[in-house]
Amino acid sequence: MSFALEKALWRPSESNVSEKPHVFIAGLARAGTTILMKAFYDTGRYRSLTYRDMPFVLMPGTWSRISSSFRKHKDEEERSHGDSVMVNFDSPEALEEVFWRIFTGDAYLYKDRLKPYQATSEQLRLFRQYVNAIVHSSGENQGVSYLSKNNNNILRLPSIRKAFPEAVILIPFRDPLQHAFSLRKQHENFLAKQKEDDFSVKYMTWLAHHEFGLDHRPFRFNKAETGLPSNYKTENLEYWLLIWINTYKYLLENKPENAIFVAYEALCRAPDKVLGDLFMIAGFSQSDASNNTDINLRNSVVPDQVVQHLYILARDMYEELCAQFEVGLKNRTVC
Repeated sequence: MSFALEKALWRPSESNVSEKPHVFIAGLARAGTTILMKAFYDTGRYRSLTYRDMPFVLMPGTWSRISSSFRKHKDEEERSHGDSVMVNFDSPEALEEVFWRIFTGDAYLYKDRLKPYQATSEQLRLFRQYVNAIVHSSGENQGVSYLSKNNNNILRLPSIRKAFPEAVILIPFRDPLQHAFSLRKQHENFLAKQKEDDFSVKYMTWLAHHEFGLDHRPFRFNKAETGLPSNYKTENLEYWLLIWINTYKYLLENKPENAIFVAYEALCRAPDKVLGDLFMIAGFSQSDASNNTDINLRNSVVPDQVVQHLYILARDMYEELCAQFEVGLKNRTVC
């Protein structure tokens, strides 16, 4: 109903919105997606949904005008992940998933899993209107593009490419053992928090964020997966390593043309260089990549021993992803 109201009041069209170089960041959680989103958002060239758009995220223009008279300032504080990422009301966040849950939820949301799907032409038409409404709500829609960080977009990247042929699609990845260890740690973190706070479970479910916690639902891609995470318990590192393997195997085989894998380790070691290349691909100067030296590589000591064949498979895939990252940057920046 709120989206219908937004369309009735502001009539967001599809004209020109599909031709803009929007940026879509989609990878497994804990792959550096927030670092990338913040770097792009801080250039001032993008409009993204922020916490100020809550709770009426499907009517960004209308709610912005209604709430403008009673907005409050909030100092930054560490987000619930406990990972030193600071947020306030104006921080961008992955809130667009509410749109997909409302209009396509039956196609991908199951009680025990999330699976890939193709959005219909009508759903993509509505999504273009939604993106236009978000961009227009910035008040600077002529020079602003849309910025999305949404891990669930892994499930619909071909549809995103169809809706926005000129979009820059970035797929971050990370060393598999470090990544699996971080996923397990966050799952345990959210389990503990949500057992004490029932609202936080409802909040994450409403946003269709099922990466961690009491309502965790893994991605399930196809019958050809290497193995099912459910063969292990969530306290086993193999559970999260299989999620990594199955996710990036699917992405290696199905990512849209010109989508770019982004190595988390390379981003942390040389943020100005990597961001400069990515900004160039997005169509603006490398000078906007300055002052990103606060991005640091934080690796954990992983005490677990994992099944050897899974480790070898993951390492081989990681090397292939790194090679594709180098090739992707080189080809797009040269062009």
